[in-house]
Amino acid sequence: MSKIQENRNHMKCPDFSKGMKRTDQQKGVEHPPHGKAVTGKLITLPAFDNVVVNDSYTNLLDTRRSLRTYDADKAITQAQLAYMLYTAFGIQEIKGKSGEASMRPAPSGGARHAFELYVTVQNVEGLEEGLYRYVPTENVGKKAVAVEFLGTIDDYKDTVVKMLASQGWSKDAPAIIFITSLPYKAEWRYGEMAHRVVLIDLGHVGQNIMLSAVALGLGTCCVAAFDQEVADTHLKVDGNDEFTVYAITLGYAR
Repeated sequence: MSKIQENRNHMKCPDFSKGMKRTDQQKGVEHPPHGKAVTGKLITLPAFDNVVVNDSYTNLLDTRRSLRTYDADKAITQAQLAYMLYTAFGIQEIKGKSGEASMRPAPSGGARHAFELYVTVQNVEGLEEGLYRYVPTENVGKKAVAVEFLGTIDDYKDTVVKMLASQGWSKDAPAIIFITSLPYKAEWRYGEMAHRVVLIDLGHVGQNIMLSAVALGLGTCCVAAFDQEVADTHLKVDGNDEFTVYAITLGYAR
């Protein structure tokens, strides 16, 4: 079977009539946590009640375009970043018999949300340049956002360009949201069909980020081409149980 045919088959829904292997959820294994533990400095971002400048849904759809020319000198605000993160991945409610399901603005099969959101910051008002991780478990049920500072990034511009497979335009983006997948969060419930579901869910998160950016008067570009090893290394993930799956540049148009 060719690799192309193998990938096409992966996109298809499995034949449930043939039976499926029992998942860890069916075996009674405790559900994985809704987010990673915080090990770095925790920062609470400002409220984002008044940051939206475009609240017409039809206009959001009509004006959303990929942006690759950014004004590197025009900072985005912490409140804007908070709005972007919350509307993509905030936890609104925890549900389920054992608290296994997290309700968030973007839908996810089985409410698994098998992702983490990281942000490389170059020009966000009041934030040190470097790497941050969104911590949605910190403010469950509240429209509040906390991020974890994971450290500085040496040679920032050169590093992010290398992470994004030598796409030089990315160096001017004031911030870049990197999405990683923790596949076991979905495998726990869906077993062998989890990975197809995760890729569908990834599109939901990306769309929320893009439309939220337009609502703020910002632009984005969703990037599927990146250097896997370089991106994983600089996000400090192991490349197997957690690995990069998407990147979204963010900022004002130049």
